[in-house]
Amino acid sequence: MENKHRIVVIGTGFAGIGMAVRLKQAGYDDFVVLERANDVGGTWRDNTYPGCRCDVPSHLYSFSFAPNPEWSSTFSPQPEIEQYLRDVTDRYDVRRHIRFGHTVESANWEDGEWRIRTDQGDFVAQFMLSGMGPLAEPSVPKLPGIEDFEGEVFHSARWNHDLDLAGRKVAVIGTGASAIQFVPAIQPEVEELHLFQRTPPWVMPRPDRKISATEKAVYRRFPLVQKAVRAAIYWGRESMVLGFAKLPAIMKQAQKVAEKHLQHQIRDPKLRAKVTPDFTLGCKRVLISDDYYPALARPNVDVITDGVAEVTPTGIVDSAGVKREVDTIIYGTGFRVTDLPVMDMVHGRDGLSLRDAWADGMEAHLGTAVAGFPNFFLLIGPNTGLGHSSMVFMIESQIAYILDALREIDAKGLREVEVRPEVQRAFVDGVRTSMKNTIWTRGGCTSWYLDAQGRNTTLWPSFTFRFRQLTRRFDADEYQTLAM
Repeated sequence: MENKHRIVVIGTGFAGIGMAVRLKQAGYDDFVVLERANDVGGTWRDNTYPGCRCDVPSHLYSFSFAPNPEWSSTFSPQPEIEQYLRDVTDRYDVRRHIRFGHTVESANWEDGEWRIRTDQGDFVAQFMLSGMGPLAEPSVPKLPGIEDFEGEVFHSARWNHDLDLAGRKVAVIGTGASAIQFVPAIQPEVEELHLFQRTPPWVMPRPDRKISATEKAVYRRFPLVQKAVRAAIYWGRESMVLGFAKLPAIMKQAQKVAEKHLQHQIRDPKLRAKVTPDFTLGCKRVLISDDYYPALARPNVDVITDGVAEVTPTGIVDSAGVKREVDTIIYGTGFRVTDLPVMDMVHGRDGLSLRDAWADGMEAHLGTAVAGFPNFFLLIGPNTGLGHSSMVFMIESQIAYILDALREIDAKGLREVEVRPEVQRAFVDGVRTSMKNTIWTRGGCTSWYLDAQGRNTTLWPSFTFRFRQLTRRFDADEYQTLAM
């Protein structure tokens, strides 16, 4: 049995929930949201590892239309963000539109409509809006011998809360944004912690503090005060673009702060040398923490810079031939950011898959529309990621663009819209030109921002207000259209 709706939204993270709220506010009620899990939250539902929290200030990492005066601290912990998304879902009456437990298996453009197959039945829609973000599918390295390991193995995004880590010998693979949060949290519990580091990150101090009851009361009574705080944070973050994308030499000054932080927190020169990056601050994601370095200096922690050669039934052998006995392996290896599962799921005109369309790298006009895929819009698409500010701002910009597209389509009586290939090419060429002189390209590192060809297909290379300007209005002349 097919379920027919005008619009199908996929995912219930910030992108999917924000899109659903704005659809309702704009008067579009004939839509459903497909969610594979049993609750909303996206990456903030799935990542429940110890110490998980946001590294963007709370007042900015939230919807502009739904400020939260109750944040407990300036950088929100994961449970609060997950609860915030639940609250927004219920406050704006979105939950009744969500079909939980529906895993999307494929989506095909056939006979002028999208046919979406899930494990719970099929859906048909005129428009498909994807909120399947890049931080959804864990990236798990294929370690030789891992299938013979007799201990426990899991990824940080699929944390095994049933396993008591007390007294265990744990190997952590990776030193990215998740690892620097959960390593300090589990270090006091475990007997041994062997941290396998491929590339050390730059770590800045975390300017976190509790938000007082007085502040919360002020925000509740005077919402404009919280709005002003949000604006101040936003513009402060925007100023960082000067170093990341416009004048990379500025990052050398910021790097001195990170160097001082490292010197202050790690006194052992050998350990300090191990965790000192050899690239310019900002080339890889800049991390913030006040307890990561102290955890590494504890006597039960060993930082290993030799790679993993093989996994044995009872341990790990590094590339120098040293074997370490462990009974637990935790992957802190991030997500499939440039190899998204949606690439194999979605097929557009003439059966073209996103993977084939993106054979030379992910690309989309305004990170939102892809040539060859009519009536399909992406949220958090290619080159919309940020290295300095809140993704919620980018998401809201895209939502506004999609809503304007729907209004324009209705006003002109259109049935199909598909971005013109030459329009997409001009936009992507502009992004790539802007990317050439950024710290992400010239900083001397290899990061998850880059695809297999070494291109940065993930980040937006300029100010976020510039992206908002570009997405403020849908221009039908940039699209091939078909009338009703």
